[in-house]
Amino acid sequence: MGKQLSWGGLIRLRGMVIILGVALIGYFGVLGEVNMFSKQKVLEVERKLSQLRKPAVKSIQSEDGDTIDCIDIYKQPAFDHPALKNHTIQMAPSYDPTKETQSTMTKFERLERKRNQQSSMMVTQPWKKNGSCPQGTIPVRRIRKEYLLRASSVEAYGRKKHSSSRPHVSHESSTSDSNRTVNVQQANHSAILLTEGYRYNGAKGDIKVWTPNVDFDDDYTTSKVCLINGPYWAFESVESGWAVNPSVYGDRQTRFMVYWTVDGSKKTGCFDLTCPGFVQTSHEIALGAAIYPISVPYGLPYEIIVYVFKDPVTSNWWVQYGEKINIGYWPPELFMALRVHAEAVEWGGEVYSARVGTNPHTKTGMGNGNFPDGIFGDSGVIKRIRIHDNSAELKFPEWVETYADEFNCYDVDYVSDYLEDPEFYYGGPGHNPKCP
Repeated sequence: MGKQLSWGGLIRLRGMVIILGVALIGYFGVLGEVNMFSKQKVLEVERKLSQLRKPAVKSIQSEDGDTIDCIDIYKQPAFDHPALKNHTIQMAPSYDPTKETQSTMTKFERLERKRNQQSSMMVTQPWKKNGSCPQGTIPVRRIRKEYLLRASSVEAYGRKKHSSSRPHVSHESSTSDSNRTVNVQQANHSAILLTEGYRYNGAKGDIKVWTPNVDFDDDYTTSKVCLINGPYWAFESVESGWAVNPSVYGDRQTRFMVYWTVDGSKKTGCFDLTCPGFVQTSHEIALGAAIYPISVPYGLPYEIIVYVFKDPVTSNWWVQYGEKINIGYWPPELFMALRVHAEAVEWGGEVYSARVGTNPHTKTGMGNGNFPDGIFGDSGVIKRIRIHDNSAELKFPEWVETYADEFNCYDVDYVSDYLEDPEFYYGGPGHNPKCP
């Protein structure tokens, strides 16, 4: 009889088998990856990931499957942008925009503000249950390799599908004009409240949070506050709100987002930190991370409070969350027209799908997938709509206009009668008997 292996030998042998198994799995995994995707694409993905993934000081595993990396604030992706190589971080705005309006607010507005602050505090990000990022770092949602492999273009990953136009309204009309005219040009299927024609240095809104259906993996739906300048074929914009976007995030969770472009998303811009540009300063909020809880029909109205404003000293476009957290900013070096001011502001929803205008139409919803409901609020809704122009305080726009380019699929309802503060309702299911 041959010699029997000792326990130590068996353990060593088992360890070698496990290592060999892992190596084989890795080998065949890579082989399968190469077979499924071209070698060139795999190499492009690897290069892109090396740019996007920065060394982490700390990593946090979220219960929703995300990994949040705490990145040194001075090593964040923003500084890979050629225009920001020598950029000096502005750690906080040069003034507190939340204090600027205190003296001009009515008692009703103060009560509403307190109520909304309490409500928005109930909306958080699940990753924070398992840890926090230390001061001097920023939380960055880790981008997985499979997201990039499945992207139609590695270079365009994180960017909206290009639209060569956007809504334009003549500011000679007002909301009370029954014969007002709208110069409409397709803009990724929007249902929005719009104001334009003045110098805008900020915009704000309380956006109710939902999780609408997203039909196909390359569809997306967003609810946002957006500031715009420039020609319709290559406009510049900055925006913030929430999105359900499987092609960027890999799932159908509702996530807090920011977005920017300088050419109507032809070759520039992206969601969150998926390309260099946005400079993050907060260690509390992760861009692109899920938000929770989500509103349910006839339940509590969970919402996020978003304010995008221009710093009068540095011209940085700041994003503020919940009236207390200044997340970060887009530097003026990224822009031409927006370096000075915005010429239009939009509040509302946007849906992209290659199946719009086809039969059947996409079932990707806007808002919560219901048509506007100004009675029970069971739809997309934005309240406390504000702009910051040349005056010292936030205020409701002097005039607004609604716009929906597919009103049988996604519609709008601006409610101002009998309300001290007008409200904007929007949304729809996409495919339905009126939108085949």
